[in-house]
Amino acid sequence: MKCLAFLCLATFSIAADIPSEPIAQKDEPILADDFERADLGNWKSLIPTFTVEAGALKGVQTRADHGAVGRVYRPMKDVVVEFKFQLVGSTGFNAVFDDQKFKGSHAGHICRIAFAPTQIRLGDDKEGVMRNDIYEMRKDPAHKKEADKLLEGRGSAAAIPKLEQQKWYQVIIELKGDELRVSLDGKPVAFLKSPGIAHETKSSFHFTVNGTGVLFDDASIWQAK
Repeated sequence: MKCLAFLCLATFSIAADIPSEPIAQKDEPILADDFERADLGNWKSLIPTFTVEAGALKGVQTRADHGAVGRVYRPMKDVVVEFKFQLVGSTGFNAVFDDQKFKGSHAGHICRIAFAPTQIRLGDDKEGVMRNDIYEMRKDPAHKKEADKLLEGRGSAAAIPKLEQQKWYQVIIELKGDELRVSLDGKPVAFLKSPGIAHETKSSFHFTVNGTGVLFDDASIWQAK
């Protein structure tokens, strides 16, 4: 499962025509968490290890075969998500929307944003690399080219200035219909339009952290108007 941290670049096209204006506006709040406490609260450390330390959520990979997964369960569809992050050893992480009841993709994955040192990658998991048939095809070298054709348009990649260690960054994720737009420190940097993103129900949101540490703070989710 290590390969899930940052999906293979071969499945992505370069992000183009990022909307200059937001695609979603905040409406009713779903979650607001400043982590000013000692326990995880509503967050679940499904794969070790997530903790709350000094007013921030911290993810550290402590299992060799999979990154740490910290998840909050909330029913949602179209949303605006905001959070801050700071790399404290790790080079990146994933922010993922899932539907645990959906059986058509591996582990119910719907879509994700992968933060790498100089790149942000957006993926439609439901109709892309996590779709059950494609997921199995990609395990077989004889079917990989066939699988790659099915992945066209299911992901995008955008270059960003190199992420620095020990520095806070602000993220805004807008998910509406079949569109996903990401801003970093107030600047729109990545966009994807793909059918799986429009999945009717996302039942949870989580962070996946590989490596020695990422801090998260001021995490909020709103329904989109």
